Amino acid sequence: MKKNKISKNWVNKQRRDIYVRQSKIDGYRARSAYKLMEIDEKFSIFKGGLAVVDIGAAPGSWSQYAEKKIKNGKLISVDLKKMEPIGKSIQIQGDFTEENIKDQILKSTERKVNIVMSDMAVNTTGIKNIDAIQTGELCMEAMIFSKDVLLSDGSFISKIFMGGSFNEIVAKGKEIFKEVKVFKPKSSRKDSKESFIICKKLR
Repeated sequence: MKKNKISKNWVNKQRRDIYVRQSKIDGYRARSAYKLMEIDEKFSIFKGGLAVVDIGAAPGSWSQYAEKKIKNGKLISVDLKKMEPIGKSIQIQGDFTEENIKDQILKSTERKVNIVMSDMAVNTTGIKNIDAIQTGELCMEAMIFSKDVLLSDGSFISKIFMGGSFNEIVAKGKEIFKEVKVFKPKSSRKDSKESFIICKKLR
């Protein structure tokens, strides 16, 4: 009974959500596209011709937004789940934390890239501190990986939860990058602990 009630609440929340409605109008696969859009508007991340790696890409709304913005650039989308194709993007299915998947990404990039972005999060347990720490570990791994694949003036964007590992991630960002900001878009739900870390220019 409780599960049904939660499901019903979620459905009602989705129906009322302006970003869910707007995503259907604009053709995005999820409302998360608007988070990346706000990040781009504030921090000027995307332009034509860039090479982008999207980690934790499914269902694909971040990749959809990036593909529109980079036009004739290169997009590599990585996720555990199989995704519907997006333009001319290269899709890699597998666990980003495994070395063979990282090797596949490196082979696909051919050269260093302009942007690494990650909307990865663990399947939530409902225990917010544990979820924050585990998602923080994914963010940290993506950040360390970005150091090897980004151009010197490249950008790294990742979901980050307020919680146990937050300060550690920000400190690591400042160690690797010259510019580090944390931003919560308006399209991020008020009751969500998520923010996004935006890092620019490798040290």
